[in-house]
Amino acid sequence: MGKITGFIEIERRDRPYVPVPERIKFYKEFIRPLPEEEMGKQAARCMDCGIPFCQTGCPVNNIIPDWNDLVYHGSWREALAVLHSTNNFPEFTGRVCPAPCEAACVLNINDNPVTIKSIEQAIVDRGYAEGWVVPQIPHRKTGKRVAVVGSGPAGMACAQQLARAGHDVTLFEKNDRIGGLLRYGIPDFKMEKHLIDRRIEQMTLEGVTFRPNAHVGVTIAAKELLGQFDAIALTGGSEKPRDLPVTGRELDGIHFAMDFLPLQNKRVAGDKVDNPLVATGKHVVVIGGGDTGSDCIGTSIRQGAASVVNFELMPQPPEHENKPLTWPYWPLKMRTSSSHEEGAERDFAVTTKRFEGNGGKVQSLTACHVEWVKDEKGGMKMKEVPGTEFTIPAQLVLLAMGYVHPVHEGLIEQLGVAKDARGNVKASTDGPGCYATSVAKVFAAGDMRRGQSLVVWAIREGRQCAREVDAFLMGASELPR
Repeated sequence: MGKITGFIEIERRDRPYVPVPERIKFYKEFIRPLPEEEMGKQAARCMDCGIPFCQTGCPVNNIIPDWNDLVYHGSWREALAVLHSTNNFPEFTGRVCPAPCEAACVLNINDNPVTIKSIEQAIVDRGYAEGWVVPQIPHRKTGKRVAVVGSGPAGMACAQQLARAGHDVTLFEKNDRIGGLLRYGIPDFKMEKHLIDRRIEQMTLEGVTFRPNAHVGVTIAAKELLGQFDAIALTGGSEKPRDLPVTGRELDGIHFAMDFLPLQNKRVAGDKVDNPLVATGKHVVVIGGGDTGSDCIGTSIRQGAASVVNFELMPQPPEHENKPLTWPYWPLKMRTSSSHEEGAERDFAVTTKRFEGNGGKVQSLTACHVEWVKDEKGGMKMKEVPGTEFTIPAQLVLLAMGYVHPVHEGLIEQLGVAKDARGNVKASTDGPGCYATSVAKVFAAGDMRRGQSLVVWAIREGRQCAREVDAFLMGASELPR
């Protein structure tokens, strides 16, 4: 814990943002760190709550009270060691995780949780500035070869853990750069990509071999890996997007979010992008109210969209959750992202009815409001509200409605692994043979196994999968789970 009376004496203070008029002019991160002295004060607010619900709220089970106490006492290097003991990449989670740990904090009962996410980022950023983050090179090599397919946070965590156990690890990535959705799904204004690059440098020295431009199941036959490696970990994403099959869907200008977001990331990286898909001067409609929709909004505004409207199918949630009912679990409540604050118009309980266009290009969107009512079986179903139909201009429509399951064609079909009822790769996380698929020596973790989820869940599953692969190869494992 921090200071015994810290939570009484010290007010919560979090990192400030660069003002909207300034930050929409660039693509770099716009959250400004707090001074070291202030971070120590914020860490002092961590109270002696008896049961640290923050740890159970955190999927990677960060030992949050311990590193808060260490920061409060100025022991930053020790805090970094504790942080890295459960989380391979706190610089990622400290930037893009929604912080379920803060929702679970006891002080959140009064809407005043410890600034856990900010302290986490401050620790690892300080570690890099001081040169404390160094490769952990294994003392011995096992001679075992492991292929990890998919280089998002699950794949990177799995590969790093296996390399530190002494295995020869090759990480395959279909894109031209390593990082998965961290690289090409999350905009640079939320997480700059040099953060990935410096982890790649560390992991290379630890023994990981990176293979970008290697699309297993397309340019490389999946069965080749079965013959060349002692174990395979499938850590790709859940990339089959949810579509919107309404009249006019075929019109030009209607795109999935992941057809749009990676292009700007490539431009920021200095690549020449021939695809002209940009929001400049257009009336943009983003369908989907989650993180991906928010990323589309922020990117569209920076590209100079004429207007940005965001529709969400579900009703508008309450401003404040029912604490006695939900705490310490993740609450359903109204959330306004930094991108929403930059100028998007939001509307809830809206369903799209049709698109209309001119010359094959979308020009307008017609929608109506809906209400959710219980059917005869007690389930919720959508019902149109009479008289609420409306039409708005739409020259670029971005579909950010989530993902249904991983892409089956290619890798999954060629390996023949069993799938669960939702279409994900089937692998249990309980009992013997955790993370093992139906195919011998093939394991699965992350979004490809659990469906679309958070970066913290990806890192957790990558670490746990690495332990199971290590135990499979060696008979036992000393890797943390």
